[in-house]
This record gives sequence, structure tokens and C-alpha cells, in this order.
Amino acid sequence: MKHDVMMPSLGEDAGNEATVSFWHVEVGEDVSEDDPLLEMATDKAVFDVPSPVSGTLLETLCDEDDVVQVGDKIAVIETEE
Repeated sequence: MKHDVMMPSLGEDAGNEATVSFWHVEVGEDVSEDDPLLEMATDKAVFDVPSPVSGTLLETLCDEDDVVQVGDKIAVIETEE
């Protein structure tokens, strides 16, 4: 089953967008739920986006230095469920 990974809310003070710093996981690699998936940065903070599920990273929809909006689809993970 495919699971869409969405850009999470950053909180009231952080704004509505962040820049992709780098991916911790490459396409084809397995990831566990809550493990860091990618690192992102705003003008106020740097943070990891955790994987919402365990599975295999099938696709990344943004590259390093891309600016992503809250709610945007950023990746697809295939799960066994």
C-alpha cells in the first residue's frame, strides 16, 4: 500500500514553508516509523521530518534546496499493509 508523506505544520510562529536541507533516506531504502526522513530549514529553525509509517521510500517529490509549503506532498512510502 502506498502512503503519501505530507509536509507537516510548522507551528504558529514558523510560517507556512521550509527549505529541504537533505534527505536522510534515499529512494529504495527502508525507513521505520518516526525515524528522520529529511531535514528542513526555515529562517528560524532546522528540523527533521519523521517518517509517518514504516516501509520503503518509493519516491521523493522535492529536492535539496526546494521550498515546500505546509500540506504539500513530499514523498511516497510503500508499506506492507
